[in-house]
Amino acid sequence: MVRVAFGKELQVNWVSFIADFMLAGMVVGPPVAPFLAASGVFLLPGIADIIYFMGNHVCPQPEMGLDLAPPFIMAVCMRCYGTVTGLLVTRLLYGVSGEKGFYWLNQYGWSGAALASVLMMAYPLELAAEVFGLWDFDNYAVTPFGLVTGLAWGLFAMPILHGNRHVRA
Repeated sequence: MVRVAFGKELQVNWVSFIADFMLAGMVVGPPVAPFLAASGVFLLPGIADIIYFMGNHVCPQPEMGLDLAPPFIMAVCMRCYGTVTGLLVTRLLYGVSGEKGFYWLNQYGWSGAALASVLMMAYPLELAAEVFGLWDFDNYAVTPFGLVTGLAWGLFAMPILHGNRHVRA
């Protein structure tokens, strides 16, 4: 039946599929968690608890999440969500352009890895500045630092994760 519909066997890049599935969860989960928790409908608060559990283990300041459904907050801070947004933007860019483009950092080898590493330091440097009292947490200030980190990470990793390594299903 597959041969009739598609003319060839269906090929799935499982690494790409799993990476997209995880990214979808990271994009949807944190902002939806407060609404699930506030709903009180059957299993939805339990699902929110799972999302909050994951957010508490990946975000250094989950208590700084946006107040979306009072008293419930977003599962991660905006620094972390900025990183996720950067990853989403680069995934969409990869979907449109493929590996064509000067901006995909993996094509530059160790130089691209070094540049990506330097740009990814935006997140930890901003967090360190906050911890050492150079400024206070502000959602508007931390989001761009996370975004730069996510863009750098995505510009390096997307071609690696979603390249043309197909495995027959």
